[in-house]
Amino acid sequence: MTDLVIETTGLRKEFRGRRGGRRVAVQNLDLAVPAGGVHGFLGPNGSGKTTTIRMLLGLARATRGSMRLFGEPVPELLPSVIDRVGAVVESPKFSPNLSGRQNLQLLARSIGVPEQRVGAAVETVGLTGRDQDRFKSYSLGMKQRLAIAATLLKDPALLILDEPTNGLDPAGIREIRDTIRDLGAAGVTVLLSSHILAEVQQVCTSATIIGNGRLLASGTVDELLGEGTAYRVVVPDPAAAAATLGAAGMATSVGSDGHLAVDTDDPAAVNRALAAADIWLTELTPMRQDLETFFLQLTAADTLGTSADAPSGTEEGR
Repeated sequence: MTDLVIETTGLRKEFRGRRGGRRVAVQNLDLAVPAGGVHGFLGPNGSGKTTTIRMLLGLARATRGSMRLFGEPVPELLPSVIDRVGAVVESPKFSPNLSGRQNLQLLARSIGVPEQRVGAAVETVGLTGRDQDRFKSYSLGMKQRLAIAATLLKDPALLILDEPTNGLDPAGIREIRDTIRDLGAAGVTVLLSSHILAEVQQVCTSATIIGNGRLLASGTVDELLGEGTAYRVVVPDPAAAAATLGAAGMATSVGSDGHLAVDTDDPAAVNRALAAADIWLTELTPMRQDLETFFLQLTAADTLGTSADAPSGTEEGR
């Protein structure tokens, strides 16, 4: 047994280019998703995220490499584990004139699961009270939540979501974010594919970042971002504080917001130096870069996205 829910080794996928030759969409990708929590699968559009997911689900064939779900090789043994997997990869099809609950009831009967799971799924995604409304009246965010509810009918241990907030307004994004966070906290392993790094950081416990179909970084969010040694200092007189801290040997810069960034591994020294100069802090907090900043630094020397051979909007271009 393994504590990895998803594992790929040397995974590669090639497509035929429009002008002949081959285009590599996924390059020797080693992906490791631990059990529990929300794992971000991050990268720009065209970096190979959707192609990788389609290979894991048996919707596309790998050119080379191996894949495992729950320790079982796929696609060879995919039928033995697929009931433990829920996925929203493309826009699901629901009957527009039926209510959300009726759509789920039909689906539950078609896949042979107890109908009482419908109520549990509706509650989990926060559609209680709106489940009797017709699907065609739903906002885009509600439609996405209903799609997630549909995958939960099987009570999956793994939920794969491919760009679930695409096209949503801020309220819809928040709804999906809260749903994903709750699922991860409840013990479901969630693989969340996205190119919106700032949004994903709010729900992910670990992440894998890819570019041009290859692995760039992977680990827990804390491991990727590190703790850093910079502190944000807010004082009434930033210029005087900067001079005082500089005289004490601490590198200090003034941010665009007028507050100070102090490079030190001893925050108490900041307080002591300023207090000795009769300058009193109103804020002293550690600063840590976000995933988006980390990603931009990580890929500064890399050309991201798909090649010219990949038509936009196709599987090859995602």
